[in-house]
Amino acid sequence: QQNSPKIHEGWWAYKEVVQGSFVPVPSFWGLVNSAWNLCSVGKRQSPVNIETSHMIFDPFLTPLRINTGGRKVSGTMYNTGRHVSLRLDKEHLVNISGGPMTYSHRLEEIRLHFGSEDSQGSEHLLNGQAFSGEVQLIHYNHELYTNVTEAAKSPNGLVVVSIFIKVSDSSNPFLNRMLNRDTITRITYKNDAYLLQGLNIEELYPETSSFITYDGSMTIPPCYETASWIIMNKPVYITRMQMHSLRLLSQNQPSQIFLSMSDNFRPVQPLNNRCIRTNINFSLQGKDCPNNRAQKLQYRVNEWLLK
Repeated sequence: QQNSPKIHEGWWAYKEVVQGSFVPVPSFWGLVNSAWNLCSVGKRQSPVNIETSHMIFDPFLTPLRINTGGRKVSGTMYNTGRHVSLRLDKEHLVNISGGPMTYSHRLEEIRLHFGSEDSQGSEHLLNGQAFSGEVQLIHYNHELYTNVTEAAKSPNGLVVVSIFIKVSDSSNPFLNRMLNRDTITRITYKNDAYLLQGLNIEELYPETSSFITYDGSMTIPPCYETASWIIMNKPVYITRMQMHSLRLLSQNQPSQIFLSMSDNFRPVQPLNNRCIRTNINFSLQGKDCPNNRAQKLQYRVNEWLLK
């Protein structure tokens, strides 16, 4: 009984496996392993559907500050069987502060979620609408904790910056480095890894200082409720070809059946009266009746949905 959490550690999936034994999908995560029970009973779970008409403007939210020390970084790109994951080496550190953060947080990993079709793939929804994908930059509180494992189970432990992905004719320069054919084909199968050098993290961010933030959880087991989420108010773009390349990545090793990694997102969770704050000052849009103000906000945040 004692080592059962260890046995179960990697035993979860996003969708039904085509053949063979039972593997728990998201609705079962909290039931198969007592160490993961927050996935079922937690009250601050992620992701969520963001209703822009319910957001609250918080004048104390400062812009995010990304500190790369002016240097480029290197990292290893992995096919984990569930995500495309880029883990930074420890030579050049990237820290982030500002926004809802009281402490500085260090970038540990960049994770990609994406769908089998363009109408789904993101973990978070905006007014009930999904995007084709979502980039998540996972940071841990390096002022209070020594590493991401310790921080993930501790208060104020994690900050995740989320950027929606849309399919377009052009590509974000950072994602272009990860998703060009020469690179992405190196991690076709589970456990494949490939080193990338000379990356500029700032290139990944869209041109906006506006964001939405709320308190939530990790979106994979054990679903610890230690994450502050920051969702950028503009998407980044990848090409149709790059999205196609992502969908050709296998969850399995070469000897096993091909199963696309796509649709690797957790369904949205109840908000449970949590407050969703934003630094978008929608009251400046026109000072008429409060009702109208909410409408203005909805348009302001949604305008890039239509691009």
